[in-house]
Amino acid sequence: MLDSASLAEWLPDDTDAADGATGFTRRGFLKSAAAAGFVLAVQLPLARKAFAAADVGIVPPGDFAPNAFIRIAPDNTVLFVIKHFEMGQGATTGLATILAEELDADWSQVRTEYAPANAALYGNPMVGGAQGTGGSTAIANSWMQMREAGATARAMLVAAAAQRWKVPADKLTVSKGVISGPGGKKASFGELADAAAKLPVPTEVALKDPKDFVLVGKTATRRLDSKAKSTGTAMFTIDVKLPGLLTAVIARPPAFGARLKSFDAKAAKAVKGVTDVVEVPEGVAVVATGMWPAMQGRKALKLDWDLSEAGPKSTEAMFADYKALAAKGGGVTVQRADDHAAQMKKAAKTIEAVYEFPYLAHAAMEPMNCVAWLHDGVLETWGGHQFPTFDHMLAAKAADLPMDKVTLHTLISGGSFGRRANSWSDFTVEAVHVAKAIKRPVPVRVQQTREDDMRGGLYRPQYVHAVKVGLGADQRPLAWQHTIVGQSIIAPTPLAGALIKDGVDETTVEGVWPTPYTLPSPDITLQSPTQAVRPLWWRSVGNTHTGFVMETMMDELAAAAGQDPLAFRLAMLKDQPRFAGVLKLAAEKAGWDQPLAKGKARGIAAQFSFHSYVAQVAEVSLTADGRPKVERVVVAVDCGVPVNPDQIVAQMEGGVGFALAAALYGEIEIENGTPKQGNFDSYRVLRINEMPKVEVHIVASGEAPTGVGEPGVPPLAPAVANALAKLTGQRVRRLPLSRTTFRLT
Repeated sequence: MLDSASLAEWLPDDTDAADGATGFTRRGFLKSAAAAGFVLAVQLPLARKAFAAADVGIVPPGDFAPNAFIRIAPDNTVLFVIKHFEMGQGATTGLATILAEELDADWSQVRTEYAPANAALYGNPMVGGAQGTGGSTAIANSWMQMREAGATARAMLVAAAAQRWKVPADKLTVSKGVISGPGGKKASFGELADAAAKLPVPTEVALKDPKDFVLVGKTATRRLDSKAKSTGTAMFTIDVKLPGLLTAVIARPPAFGARLKSFDAKAAKAVKGVTDVVEVPEGVAVVATGMWPAMQGRKALKLDWDLSEAGPKSTEAMFADYKALAAKGGGVTVQRADDHAAQMKKAAKTIEAVYEFPYLAHAAMEPMNCVAWLHDGVLETWGGHQFPTFDHMLAAKAADLPMDKVTLHTLISGGSFGRRANSWSDFTVEAVHVAKAIKRPVPVRVQQTREDDMRGGLYRPQYVHAVKVGLGADQRPLAWQHTIVGQSIIAPTPLAGALIKDGVDETTVEGVWPTPYTLPSPDITLQSPTQAVRPLWWRSVGNTHTGFVMETMMDELAAAAGQDPLAFRLAMLKDQPRFAGVLKLAAEKAGWDQPLAKGKARGIAAQFSFHSYVAQVAEVSLTADGRPKVERVVVAVDCGVPVNPDQIVAQMEGGVGFALAAALYGEIEIENGTPKQGNFDSYRVLRINEMPKVEVHIVASGEAPTGVGEPGVPPLAPAVANALAKLTGQRVRRLPLSRTTFRLT
């Protein structure tokens, strides 16, 4: 794993100050010429202050160095270099849309390629300056940067045309990659590329007035990857074909904490197609000419494991331990009002609840995999490199090579939900280990099976929340006591120094503190026990559990006060117009005040996460055997300027489906260090007949774009639980919902 010192060595230096609220300097568009045509290298550094820790929970160690984002060839091809990873969320199309908008490019001529691994050139200030995609930051951190890049390229092309035609630049117009001038003059971008490259780079450029946007905010802007994915030509890691490519699977520890004592490979080597059986840090790798012989060879291995340190003992034992810790008190103080004890003592009544949340697997459709090829003193890898900074450094370390001898080829992936972004770079490193161990210069694809992936840890941690709210004689909250117990996601990573402050992992408490609601006299504490199971962020991170607790408790408090849940929430808000706005919009579109048929109920929930506001209303009924059936979900989202409205709708719909699967079924249970679930037969995801009707309403906004990939997840489970409470009178204290049989009241 990376350490913080190693990470700091490779992140960009803090060299430029940012201007104003955008956080971007306009110093420097550096130009360079290439034989193929016009190349603009765009220098748009970001300073630490641009994205303060209070906003995103991270203090970037450095700024942007010069970046190349746009290349225009003489044949009019417009190539955009995309600095963010594509895992289905639409980042490629989103970034290209912004660039093309300010450039006034012809969308049909746009092509894209992934940026190479280089944090100095392609760092993301919202993830500490590392090159990486996560936290719903792709559009948010790139909005002004891409606009400046496109606008500067456009200005230089216009200047080249003005010079050629000897007319003022303000007499020219640009549309779909063509510049037009007086007297019917026309020139394409490709025709002007060489001349534009010779011009000085402007230090100031005018950005478009949003009212003139023709791509941003328009539903007609098609995804750039739709055709390739629809026709099967999109390249995933499993599609990589190289001369002599071998396939490997690894026999991994059967329990967390288990260690390999010895193995016998004789039978495995006898399997037709098996070429190598080698020990690697991850276990024993069986290398073969294809996936089937590799799996058969692994099955034939005789393995002896030391299970003396296997753990944890069981899921239920962990819950018992966590609840005992919560009851005992103590831990790190997140927030405490001086008058908390006095206000709680005044309470005429208290409401107390303990909530339990299980480990969750990411269950991406494409299991983890990577191709590694050590040859001629260099290393090449092909894979879903979501965080190239981590993968680049750790691949080089595993290969005992300097980083300039390592090339990452980044490919699209079949989902991630956080799994491919980790500071262990596990699936990349293990491929390098195997390629090195076979001692031959041939490429090897290490493929995890579904069971390897699902039983390998790196889960959303298991949590317990204990909440006690003191109510006054008017049944309004007087004091709020809240304890969270669960593993820190950040503590084992090199980001710990930036993200853990005074012992508080902000990703564990986000959504509880800070919160849009005005919590009276809070006392919020955190306890972060360690486990043998490695934790990892999971789509929407801490909001997955904090949102459920806060939003179901809001309903419970509203019931105690005899107040409508929506009205109660609005009364708990102060100076939160956007949060209140999505609550009101979702309620209005769902017909909150309209009666439902008997046997149905609505629940509402909202969450502020990744700088976006999302509210959801769920309409729920029960099946004959007492299982929840979610029939309709109405979503209101305020995420600033909607760069690609269709993609926002898709992410909200996907977030609902992802969250509903976890709410209904999601659970990794552990017994003696071994996960019980290993595939979709035991770790159920949502089936097509279970997907509710989803209606998405996007708030019109001129604010800078904010996150979309994750904010659609947190409100769903509490909205469903609140509807179930109305329908049955049963409050949900433990997920998944499949653990409970509900009955109509």
